[in-house]
Amino acid sequence: MRPIDILKDFYGYDQFRGNQEPIINAVMAGKDTIALMPTGAGKSVCYQVPAMLLPGLTLVVSPLIALMKDQVDALNAIGIPAAFLNSTQSSSEQRFISHEVTSGKIKLLYVAPERIFSGGNSVLDLLGNVTLSLVAVDEAHCVSQWGHDFRPEYLKIGELRQKFKDIPFLALTATADTLTRKDIADKLGLVSPTWFVSSFDRPNITYRVVLRNDAFQKLIDFLSHHPGDSGIIYCLSRKGVEDTAERLQDFGYQALPYHAGLERDVRQRNQEQFIKDETKIIVATIAFGMGIDKSNVRFVVHMNMPQNVESYYQETGRAGRDGLPSEVLLFYSFGDSITLGRMIENSENPDHIEVMKKKLDRMVSFCQTQRCRRRFLLDYFGETQKEDCGNCDICFQKGNKLDVTIFSQMLLSAVVRMKESFGLAYVILVLRGSQSVKVREAHKALGVYGVGKDKSEQFWKKLGNQLVLEGYLEATDKEYPTLSLTPLAWEKLKQKEKIMLSMDEGILATPTEQSHDKGLLEKLKNLRFSLARKFNVPPYIIFSDATLVEMATHYPTDLATLRQINGVGQVKAEKYGDEFRRVISQYLVENDITPPAPNRISGSQRRTSSSGKNVGSEKETLELFQKGLSVDQIAEKREMAPSTIEGHLFNLTEKKLIPQQEFLNNDQIAEIKAFYETQEGHFLRPLKDHFGDKYTYLQLKVAVRIS
Repeated sequence: MRPIDILKDFYGYDQFRGNQEPIINAVMAGKDTIALMPTGAGKSVCYQVPAMLLPGLTLVVSPLIALMKDQVDALNAIGIPAAFLNSTQSSSEQRFISHEVTSGKIKLLYVAPERIFSGGNSVLDLLGNVTLSLVAVDEAHCVSQWGHDFRPEYLKIGELRQKFKDIPFLALTATADTLTRKDIADKLGLVSPTWFVSSFDRPNITYRVVLRNDAFQKLIDFLSHHPGDSGIIYCLSRKGVEDTAERLQDFGYQALPYHAGLERDVRQRNQEQFIKDETKIIVATIAFGMGIDKSNVRFVVHMNMPQNVESYYQETGRAGRDGLPSEVLLFYSFGDSITLGRMIENSENPDHIEVMKKKLDRMVSFCQTQRCRRRFLLDYFGETQKEDCGNCDICFQKGNKLDVTIFSQMLLSAVVRMKESFGLAYVILVLRGSQSVKVREAHKALGVYGVGKDKSEQFWKKLGNQLVLEGYLEATDKEYPTLSLTPLAWEKLKQKEKIMLSMDEGILATPTEQSHDKGLLEKLKNLRFSLARKFNVPPYIIFSDATLVEMATHYPTDLATLRQINGVGQVKAEKYGDEFRRVISQYLVENDITPPAPNRISGSQRRTSSSGKNVGSEKETLELFQKGLSVDQIAEKREMAPSTIEGHLFNLTEKKLIPQQEFLNNDQIAEIKAFYETQEGHFLRPLKDHFGDKYTYLQLKVAVRIS
């Protein structure tokens, strides 16, 4: 058999993704190989497919028990014989697995690195009794002290490499900077390894960073746009985890805590409930998630800034592994960098402190940047992207800045008048003319005292924080940070130039293209959940969200069509196919729906991940709009949601392909803008509340966000 035959028969896909095929070819040729691939790009396929083609056993070294169990369950579900050995198993279970391995019944064996040489029953002894064909080292960055998750036990793998000199080794990781990459090859003892560095881009992920003031309310607003979705919320401390989980429960959310301080059985139970979709949200420290192969995580939230970009990238990479649109949100506070800096300084290795502090500085830069966040991330990992992504908060805000010159001058002037010796909270007290005993009498005599009393405290907080983010103010690195003006601020004041700032927090979801049948998708998810309970596996092991979305798009009612859906291999088609086809057929009858004819799915119809820049799709919408069709008519004709069509039309107007006046005349635009400028925030909802049905959201957006 060929690699592509394994992919189709077992996994249900017609073609490999990215560098999967050349990596597999290098492994099959017996070469040591290092593969850097983003989370969710299909690293495991790179050793699982060769394992089915090579004559003997493939050993997979993996850091966490949860990853082993997940992957073994998933492999067994598609008919690939796999097993794991770890400390959760009894002696009899371990003896049984060892016998299965030596009998040649197991193709992939998952083990933790510390188990390789441990005790008299070590994996090393077992390997002496089998034909070893391949060693795959997952999360290979753990071998490097310069990586973000160094694990000393990984160094043992280098000894294994010396013992099996003629066996190819495959090292895989999603996150490694240049220093870490070199260390991986050296520490593992790889021989002239072939390198494959895939794009680190995750185009289906929307990146957002917002200031942490009033963070919990912003979190609730964010979650309101993800009803029923699975997500991970990371907190820096155990207390933060428990407090956040408890408050979310009070608001009616299914949320459970996860941190190392919980009893092991509680931790395990909470994780299992999340993996099996029995609870939707897990609130956790970074102890959670490494190796969790849950494909339908729709969002990841960081309540605190991570210590480095690698950690951030890996943790956010747990969202959208199935390729469907997903969001990541980071709450940033300058105080995080102080806390994390102190944690780094606890190390006894001065070289390690120096490297990690530089990494922390880069993480702070990411939070404060005003350039496209995706380009920042790709640059960090040595990858160049010439254009902005259009799918991060910075890109959303471009062209949407407000003239806040007068208010900025007030705040900057107050900072200077108080000799750059106070923090933002105190400056705001002075600006608003507070009678608090905290305000010094000398400051009450200043000309800036009380000049900002007509604006809310929230407005001044937002303005001050935005001046920090956009480089006009900087907070000193002290326990109690004070504000000072940057050269940019002095230059602006000196030249009397306007100060334009992005005052939008930008955490609300933007419309995403949906051409599938939502009603059918809900029924398919319900069936998947009941089958998962029946077979005691996580729902995504039955079928991923992406596979169900494709079913809800193409309505497969016969086995041949079902097998054309991505993710439906032979074993799953035989095991679950009848029940899914029954639900689809019944839904078509109940809703009087005629599926697209012929009921076959061509290669061009296959659903693929996209960054939201569907140029061909927008062009088709433009052609229909120019023919005089309304939004609803275009949506009906194209079998898309009206919000998707509105998104196309807004993008086309922004690109000047549709005149603004197609939606509004000049008087209407002036009316909308006049009210818009009276608002402190940068949201459309207050406009909609004010004008009601007079204007659609599309008209409001066209009026205020296109100059």
